[in-house]
Amino acid sequence: MAGNRAVVYRGAGTVTVEDISYPELIIRDGPGVNPLNVGRKCDHGVIVKIVTTNICGSDQHMVRGRTTAPEGLVLGHEITGEVIEVGRDVEFIKKGDLVSVPFNIACGRCRSCKERDTHICENVNPDRPGSAYGYVDMGGWVGGQSEYVMVPYADFQLLKFPDKEQAMEKILDLTMLSDIFPTGYHGAVSAGVRPGSTVYVAGAGPVGLAAAHSAQLLGASVVIVGDLNNERLAQARSFGCETVNLREHPDLGEQIAEILGVPEVDCAIDCVGFEAHGHGTEAGEAPAIVLNSIMEVTRAGGRLGIPGLYVTGDPGAVDEDAKIGTLKVRLGLGWAKAHTFVTGQTPVMRYHRDLMMSILSGKAQIAKAVNATVISLDQAPASYAEFDQGASKKFVIDPHGILK
Repeated sequence: MAGNRAVVYRGAGTVTVEDISYPELIIRDGPGVNPLNVGRKCDHGVIVKIVTTNICGSDQHMVRGRTTAPEGLVLGHEITGEVIEVGRDVEFIKKGDLVSVPFNIACGRCRSCKERDTHICENVNPDRPGSAYGYVDMGGWVGGQSEYVMVPYADFQLLKFPDKEQAMEKILDLTMLSDIFPTGYHGAVSAGVRPGSTVYVAGAGPVGLAAAHSAQLLGASVVIVGDLNNERLAQARSFGCETVNLREHPDLGEQIAEILGVPEVDCAIDCVGFEAHGHGTEAGEAPAIVLNSIMEVTRAGGRLGIPGLYVTGDPGAVDEDAKIGTLKVRLGLGWAKAHTFVTGQTPVMRYHRDLMMSILSGKAQIAKAVNATVISLDQAPASYAEFDQGASKKFVIDPHGILK
């Protein structure tokens, strides 16, 4: 039997590359595995040899120690790979297929899945609706920053690329289909971006950049990206976005007015989440700053897409309320302006096929937008540290050295 190596969380600020068990079509006990999932058979699943797997900002929240993730958790939920083993109940996915794995784990059988809400599947996580690979409180499904991984419900979930050779030529774009591209696109769709829209994107990390590119694909007339990091803002400008630096110029409305002539936009997207920092050179952490600021600058009747992660357990939060996800949000302002809020994980399967076709046709250039950077599995710990320091890169792990 082949071996398996993976990126493992070992406490706040620490990840290591370790030998782990080769995947089986069953859930074994381990760090983060819900007891009710232990022994769960997955004859509807497949084993995937990973071609690419990405480091996500959501992973970084755990690695910083800002969640209740247990030590020993295998990380990674952005997975693209080749099917090398199929369970007895798999009918349509075959060995040798090159596939994108949605980060949402979904059964395809429950009410939520049948209504295309695969981000809140009711059957994969005993704690609450919704699940993901390698993530805290998500049922304990083993993560995919590894050489091999098990994927359940394969016939329903997997997106097969129609031509392997063509797919490998565009693999740095296609690897973004498992999470970041649909997440950014969902943020833009949720915010109501349409031809001619003016859009503000909070955060120039990979999801923010994906949201900005998505807004362009949807026909926005102006996309403004805000951040505290000049390197990330330069990356946003590289594909045609306007930018505002909120560390140097803390008044967001004033900066928007300098670009648009008015201090408001048609819609806004929060791609920061719960570890947000206040505006200005001396500001510290302010968990609700992004939510409140996008309400201030979005026109009355506008929509707010919120793909940025918010959690119910944050042991490193700045106050007791924030530790349980209770934030000082100006709901009265949003109510008075009749805003629409859309939150939660992204239902990847709602978008991934269309976005795949956009990539294969050359319409979408998502790898360029997010500055996709290939690394080896052994480089993952150093890349986590670099990402934490604000590097304007989307790290793509190539565990088998296939892309070199």
